Amino acid sequence: MHIFYSDAHRAHAGQFEFFRGEKVPCFEKPERADFVLKAVQAAGIGPVLPASEVSMAPLSRVHAPRYLAFLERAWERWTALGNRTDAIPSVWPIRGFRSDVEPDNFQAQLGMYSFDSGTPFTAGSWQAALSGAQLALSAQAHVAAGARAAFSLARPPGHHAGPDFFGGYCFINNAAVAAQAAIDQGAQRVSILDVDYHHGNGTQSIFYDRADVQFLSLHGDPRTEYPFYLGHADELGAGAGLGFNHNYPLPAGCTNERWFDALSQACSQVQAYAPELLIISLGVDTYVGDPISKFRLDKPEYRRLGAAIAALRRPTLFILEGGYAVAEIGENVAAVLTGFEHG
Repeated sequence: MHIFYSDAHRAHAGQFEFFRGEKVPCFEKPERADFVLKAVQAAGIGPVLPASEVSMAPLSRVHAPRYLAFLERAWERWTALGNRTDAIPSVWPIRGFRSDVEPDNFQAQLGMYSFDSGTPFTAGSWQAALSGAQLALSAQAHVAAGARAAFSLARPPGHHAGPDFFGGYCFINNAAVAAQAAIDQGAQRVSILDVDYHHGNGTQSIFYDRADVQFLSLHGDPRTEYPFYLGHADELGAGAGLGFNHNYPLPAGCTNERWFDALSQACSQVQAYAPELLIISLGVDTYVGDPISKFRLDKPEYRRLGAAIAALRRPTLFILEGGYAVAEIGENVAAVLTGFEHG
């Protein structure tokens, strides 16, 4: 399995975040990718390649152009105001407020395009996010050319980024961009299976009314777990997308067997849909030792997860998402990929 990686992710290194109202060091940090790269190399998963020359057009098909334009110039505008710390939003347009008119004030724009105060925008956030999208597109192109699978090892993650909002450490939705690229190239059905602890609210928002991309997510119950507000089981899609969105919310502390029962249900939906490409939003913050999550998967279960995905027998693209037990993230990701390759 080819691994697509770039050191460009290091440009995004937040100074701090607000976690449930408390100012803390960032959980999402460059060391995450370092541990994953070291582990997949040690496991002999496959060659590590840089991004290839790919069209970036899918970005503006899944994200609003004005949102992308904001991200591109955000740091320049923030520092032009005399600021030297990371940019963190402090005001948001909630229900009844207008978002169709973009305000001139930078802080107001920052809030309009975000949904939390835990995602610092840093000097290199745009460059790192753009590099991550390029890696995902490169991995997708590799699979489209006939490879059984590929792995995009990028950060920051992407599954919380929606059509015109960032949050949850995510700015560009790499899985959505890769899915859109496949559709643009002629695929009629793409499945995105999100196994991160947190619901992929951004991915769901992008594809909720579409039938050409099936979205499935196993995650913490949104009544108690971040990102809240989306991810309930009765969210089945809308319009043309009705029946193509599947959520499996699970309680904190759920057992391995209960989690894998939900995975089995999701896999059955994937089999019925018969996608031409299967994208795995690979978060390993389901691990028992993760500092901000509440599932209890043990290390051996990650190889089991990889084998279950392999059993679907679909061209598969793995994209790194969450996982904040930094010392273990690499071992767990490598176990998934090893399970996929060897069972």
